[in-house]
Amino acid sequence: MTVSPQEDFAARLEASVHDGTFARLTLGKPRGGDSTLQKVLIRPVVLKAGPHLSFVWRHDTRDITKNLPPAEAVREIGRLLGTQFHSAHLATTQQGVQLEFNKKGEPRLQLGRTSVPFPDTAHDRTKPRLLPLDAQDWLQRLGVTNPAGLVREGMADKHRQIHKFVEILSHLLEEAPLADDRPVEITDMGCGKGYLTFATHDYLDRVLQRSSRVCGVEARPELVALCNQVAHDTGRPKLSFISGTIQDAALPSPDVLIALHACDTATDDAIVRGIKTGAALIVVAPCCQKELRPQLHAAPVLAPALRHGIFQERHAEFATDALRALLLEWAGYDTKVFEFISTEHTAKNLMIAATRRPGLARDEADAAKVRELADFYGIKAQALARQLGFELGT
Repeated sequence: MTVSPQEDFAARLEASVHDGTFARLTLGKPRGGDSTLQKVLIRPVVLKAGPHLSFVWRHDTRDITKNLPPAEAVREIGRLLGTQFHSAHLATTQQGVQLEFNKKGEPRLQLGRTSVPFPDTAHDRTKPRLLPLDAQDWLQRLGVTNPAGLVREGMADKHRQIHKFVEILSHLLEEAPLADDRPVEITDMGCGKGYLTFATHDYLDRVLQRSSRVCGVEARPELVALCNQVAHDTGRPKLSFISGTIQDAALPSPDVLIALHACDTATDDAIVRGIKTGAALIVVAPCCQKELRPQLHAAPVLAPALRHGIFQERHAEFATDALRALLLEWAGYDTKVFEFISTEHTAKNLMIAATRRPGLARDEADAAKVRELADFYGIKAQALARQLGFELGT
């Protein structure tokens, strides 16, 4: 009886899981409606309940992990192959096996001689970081870690935020249309103590080894002085900090503009500066969305709910940031809105990332979406629209 390539692959996969030679499996070429899904990484782990296969669903800005018992995991892989994923790369301690589906959905199997060592099945292994080891020097100087490299008491959330931001930035930079013939100019507006500014510099300079200049802008001169001293003392000449505000700081046109937790309309100021200078990537984490709250006059069906202050506050946050995302799309950017840090660690957890489209073409259909949302909430004026010269009224 003839065995199809897909059946052959399934048999080899099941055998490797059964005899302990399974090392890893990558499912790629995703199909379906989720445009953020990149691939699924599968590896063996040993939990208290026994051997499992760990599935990591890798999206643009987040990873989702699910552990399944071996038999259930094999069935799940069989369900995904040929439907949701059209590529599978299996590595065992004996050989490599590759299954690919062509445009007609026809499978093809390839066998390789490449083998891998027995995998580390520890479940709680140290999570890989995207920052270099020498990031410890500034982490220590800025009070995140102690001289032994351990996170100081009360700084665990900040340490987690730093690494999460670099993980997100790594994905966003891959998609941004950055110039290759000159250093990348990166500006972190309202950078505070510079944690994320240092992290951005190290990822570009020490990890990607990409020519870049990173500048942090901060209104408090004592923090500017501190950060410049740490950058100097730790040998980071391409990293600098200047005194100023989002509106008035004298800077070269940024390729990447970052503004995290800029209060109320300061986020709009940062977005405008990025749009007007043609930044390839704009990354903001809005905070304290107060401007629209007095204007909100939503549909009558919502009135009983919005008499509660907490609902009104959250509604104002939604309306403000949704309007910002739509205005960015009208201005020629592709936008993503997602969770930055879990609400377990901070309530201000929304991030808007905007990547410039070629030509910055403005579409009347995008303008209509902005006006429809503003009209639904009764919004007549908003800082970003005003600075972009966008008339919210029809």
